[in-house]
Amino acid sequence: MRRPIGIDLFAGAGGMSLGFEQAGFDVVAAVEIDPIHCATHKFNFPDCTVIPKSVTDVTGAEIREKAKLGDKKVDVVFGGAPCQGFSLIGQRALDDPRNSLVRDFVRIVHELEARYFVFENVKGLTLGKHRKFLEEVIEAFENGGEYRVVLKEQVLNAADYGVPQNRHRLFLMGARKGCALPQYPERLSHAAGTTNCGSPDGPTCEDALGDLPDAEQFKSLWNSDEVSTTKWGDPSPFAQELRCMTNDAWHFGHPRDWNPSLLTSSLLTDHTEISRRRFRSTEGGNVEPISRFFKLASDGVSNTLRAGTDAARGAFTSPRPIHYKYDRCVTVREMARLHGYPDWFRFHETKWHGARQIGNSVPPPLARAVAGKVIEALGFEPTRPTESLTLGKTALLRMDMSQACEFFEIENPIKARDRKSGARKRKQSEIEASNALDAR
Repeated sequence: MRRPIGIDLFAGAGGMSLGFEQAGFDVVAAVEIDPIHCATHKFNFPDCTVIPKSVTDVTGAEIREKAKLGDKKVDVVFGGAPCQGFSLIGQRALDDPRNSLVRDFVRIVHELEARYFVFENVKGLTLGKHRKFLEEVIEAFENGGEYRVVLKEQVLNAADYGVPQNRHRLFLMGARKGCALPQYPERLSHAAGTTNCGSPDGPTCEDALGDLPDAEQFKSLWNSDEVSTTKWGDPSPFAQELRCMTNDAWHFGHPRDWNPSLLTSSLLTDHTEISRRRFRSTEGGNVEPISRFFKLASDGVSNTLRAGTDAARGAFTSPRPIHYKYDRCVTVREMARLHGYPDWFRFHETKWHGARQIGNSVPPPLARAVAGKVIEALGFEPTRPTESLTLGKTALLRMDMSQACEFFEIENPIKARDRKSGARKRKQSEIEASNALDAR
């Protein structure tokens, strides 16, 4: 029985790609404008066709051709378009050139004649004047009668789907005419330490991080993001899954050939002794008053992990939370654990890019829960792949922008944006992937 086919738009490093693969999809193409994200996606999904372009510049026919789809049906298109512009009185938000990326998402869904779509975005689109923009997106999908949207849209918290992090994201799903409408997933867990309708508590920060060796034990991690070690602790059931210690841990995704003894994405951060004293004196679950860093509580969940800015806006890395046990900020690998990424999944070697790739992504367990409902609506019985995949070359994780552009044989998108003023706002919206509404 064939596995259903998925296409990821605005793919980033591949959080949604992983969730949809784990649910039983074969993600055959990923469109992403940032070449460094493209390289990371290529490392983790070696069989997926990465298209290093803006969705504005790609067509459904091009995706079909580059992914060698032939006349195969596309079962789902998914992704989260950056939304930068909003309505003024008397104007349509979807006509704002800064929101052309959303129109392109709708266009590509139609061009590929996808059976289903999953549109993901910030929860702020459901509030106040921004609600009008969401209504226009729904209208755009339903114009022509080819698609029906599942109403009402849902804001889902990752903490309700087995992720030790409070992170709310908007999901909008729809189906092509003649296809059964999917349902939104029911809660699988809830943020640890809270009560709710009898749902079991989800994993805690200690469940996620307790078995990881302290990165500061390894001097080599001042200059490298990886080290081989035997100093692993006893894993919780959540950590056992992320370490892929059982066959079920792969869900319906392709197993990867990887080295479980490697501690990766763990380049260290140098804190002053003054900062460390402040970190130590802060109680878990509170914000350290000077740095404004949130300190994790061992029996609680993380605050929302955010991405920093890109090079065009000064390369600022968003604050990473303080570890509940050690007087330092968490590493990129520890961020990945709090996001639900398995340990085989790797990120760019730098803390800036690695943290940005995680902060901009949908937690894979949340994406998997949503994708599972699409699989169910399709009428597919998910199947487990029998062959494992070899991850890409680690050089893909070490590239700077110029090296990544050379690898993909493309022009630097930031330079292209500066030279082509007519397309500047569209490309800036996409590559910067602002999280401005996350706080709403």
